Amino acid sequence: MAPSDDVEVLYQDTREFDNKTIHIRILSVPESEKFPEGVKYGLHYGRKGGDDPIVRYDNHHGVHERHEGDTVEEIPFPGVETLLRRFRDEVETHR
Repeated sequence: MAPSDDVEVLYQDTREFDNKTIHIRILSVPESEKFPEGVKYGLHYGRKGGDDPIVRYDNHHGVHERHEGDTVEEIPFPGVETLLRRFRDEVETHR
């Protein structure tokens, strides 16, 4: 999604350590059928240069998903703050 006047970056951060990376991006987007909550996000934890995440949460395709390796499951959306806490807890578990 290209940035526009209707899209606002609420939070963005990338951190690298050892051979891992954490990338978090949360956008406020216009409410739509695809993004009824008005939010688009990607919370990624993986190996530097790797394709498969260790853990990732996103709704890039309009469906809330949790990825672990090459496994993908649809999840309920508990809200950004709750999902961010869950992601951070999982990162700590995998470290």
